[in-house]
Amino acid sequence: MIKIRKAKETDFEDIWDIFHQIVKRGDTFAFDPEAPKEDCRTLWMSSSVHTYVAEFQNKILGTYILRKNQPGLGAHVANAAYMVHPEARWQGIGKAMGSQSIKQAKKQGFSAIQFNFVVSTNIVAIQLWLKLGFKIVGTVPKAFNHQKLGFVDIYIMHRFV
Repeated sequence: MIKIRKAKETDFEDIWDIFHQIVKRGDTFAFDPEAPKEDCRTLWMSSSVHTYVAEFQNKILGTYILRKNQPGLGAHVANAAYMVHPEARWQGIGKAMGSQSIKQAKKQGFSAIQFNFVVSTNIVAIQLWLKLGFKIVGTVPKAFNHQKLGFVDIYIMHRFV
């Protein structure tokens, strides 16, 4: 059974491993494919984000962050980012984290979750988010420089919690 829990500082090396493997591919996140470990720590472990890990048999196979999408008058909408270890895909980890993050967002007082940058060629993620009730509410043409496909669109996705 997949267990999702708040991340601890001692989880960082596992989080970094996942982050590094995903980001270096240059096909789903806008981060520099050569992003250093400290960039990951700043993004994933800062006090302004709620960081979670997904464990199976005591091994961390996924991670997500939940935070305010905007400060002040936009702080009622959450933003989130998810990563699953490449060797752990198709095991329900993304779905478990997505479902749990919706509950967590509601528990933390958010009224919605908005994804600001979903790469249009990331079909697996898009299908998952649609199944979980998200809608594509906007398209930004050619906003992502996919490392194999060149410039591709990104979507803004949203759902109320």
